[in-house]
Amino acid sequence: MADFTRRQALGFTGAAGALAACATQDPADITLSQARPAYDGKVDYLHGVASGDPLPTQVILWTRVTPTSGEGSIPMRWEVMKDGEVVSRGGTSAEASRDYCVKVDAGGLEPGTAYTFRFVAETMEGDAESPTGRTKTTTVSGGEAVKFAIVSCSNWQFGYFNVYDALSKIDDLDAIIHLGDYFYEYGIDGYGAETAQALGRLHDPVVETVTLDDYRMRHAQYKSDPSAQAAHAAVPWLCTWDDHESTNNSYRNGAENHNPEQNEGDWTDRKQVAVQAYLEWMPVRDPEPGRARESIYRKFDFGDIASVFCLETRLTGRSDEISWFTEIGGLEPEKIPEAAARTMIRVQDEGRTMLGATQEEWLDESLNASVDAGKSWQVLANQIVMARVRPPNFTETLSPDAVNEFDNTYIRQLVGFSQLGVPLNLDAWDGFPAARDRLYASAASAGANLVTLTGDTHTAWANTLMDKNEAIRGVEFGCTSVTSPGFGVYMPGVEDLGQQFADANPEVEFHDPHGHGATVVTLTMDTVRADYFKVSSIVDGSYEWTLEDSFEANREGEGVSALRRA
Repeated sequence: MADFTRRQALGFTGAAGALAACATQDPADITLSQARPAYDGKVDYLHGVASGDPLPTQVILWTRVTPTSGEGSIPMRWEVMKDGEVVSRGGTSAEASRDYCVKVDAGGLEPGTAYTFRFVAETMEGDAESPTGRTKTTTVSGGEAVKFAIVSCSNWQFGYFNVYDALSKIDDLDAIIHLGDYFYEYGIDGYGAETAQALGRLHDPVVETVTLDDYRMRHAQYKSDPSAQAAHAAVPWLCTWDDHESTNNSYRNGAENHNPEQNEGDWTDRKQVAVQAYLEWMPVRDPEPGRARESIYRKFDFGDIASVFCLETRLTGRSDEISWFTEIGGLEPEKIPEAAARTMIRVQDEGRTMLGATQEEWLDESLNASVDAGKSWQVLANQIVMARVRPPNFTETLSPDAVNEFDNTYIRQLVGFSQLGVPLNLDAWDGFPAARDRLYASAASAGANLVTLTGDTHTAWANTLMDKNEAIRGVEFGCTSVTSPGFGVYMPGVEDLGQQFADANPEVEFHDPHGHGATVVTLTMDTVRADYFKVSSIVDGSYEWTLEDSFEANREGEGVSALRRA
């Protein structure tokens, strides 16, 4: 989500084929250390372990080895255990060229099975073992319920990652789905600076991330957090980025927060180093050969229950940004309606894309394949709000005294803007209505039962998705943030703000613009349910984890029912 002011309001896969082949052998027949020298230095594991992108017989395993002395390549082993017995293992190495991140695609596993795993660095002083993580493969078929936790918008400077700690303690999750803004690119004087100073929780590096070293350092800082490490070690993750993993409001050809005139260089170069660091530091499967490295869209099947499509909505196909801040910011009030009307003509251009033609084609084919395979639900792990959302008419719902309490210029201007009946956020699917229409048409043609998962806004949503003919196309569950501030922070005293949004928008059943947490989504063959959880604090290490509300929908005939409170 764009900030309310301009500044504030390969993992190692080079031997993948050899590793996969190695992993299918009897572990007793594999001798990994022969004929390769041990590392002549000391190492540590400062960033934990992680797993991700689970398939029926394989899963990505990740760690980062920190050399504390010595130099050069570090020989590594990895081991997957079931009931304490090694069932799959392989060899690799940690290299400076990959920032000593180690990422392997561990194969030879059984479907629908829980495992533990670890890494071992081979040094002259002996084996150095990583912490142990837990992971789980997906099922090939069957109707056992599937349970995901969805999270987004984890900003180091705004507070502690108590949400991650809470998720690490849920023992029946099939995956954590991170919907983007895993970290934020700003320096210590940027978004969250005041809170960071108070907590002593400042970004590293102190400057905005622009270079490869900057992005690597920021990833390393976020992975140093004990709560993040606990959540990564507890369950496999499905991750997709939003904008802040590169920079605010990024798109294919640029970004709001990329400024060559401020020595931030060429956008293509910055985008590529951001992607490189992400692929090194995150437990995701690298794009297959022949694809652009930023094309991380991919699909995962969970038995007969669901296909999960991790979408890429930023760097491969998104058309140029159109922003209300740019289009009407600073205009005299009497000029805003005409400027808004001109802007909406551009917004509605049929040529605007969110996914790009290649990804649209992939998603269309994949939705059809999922339905043809008998999967009950087609789940979009998507970054931004898909429902049509207009602001309430605040000139009618707020008193002048309430408006005077707002100390943010953008929010005060929003009050008058809210009378126009235009979308609130053009950085969401509302800024790409033709692309949304194409997606809905594709889903309808395939007979897909869409469940859209959404992050980005730092607020919670339960939406019944309807196309331009008011036919129900699916449901949407949006999670609030891990730490980033929601809309309610900027409108203090408006306790019914969420209900105002629900009253003003036919697709919105529930909106909560306050607090921080995660949404737990459970799918059965016929029902999808979302439970909205919050933590009581992000500025204190102690917290309470509470269920705030729940919504569900059913498969109904050839489609999906409207949402209802559970």
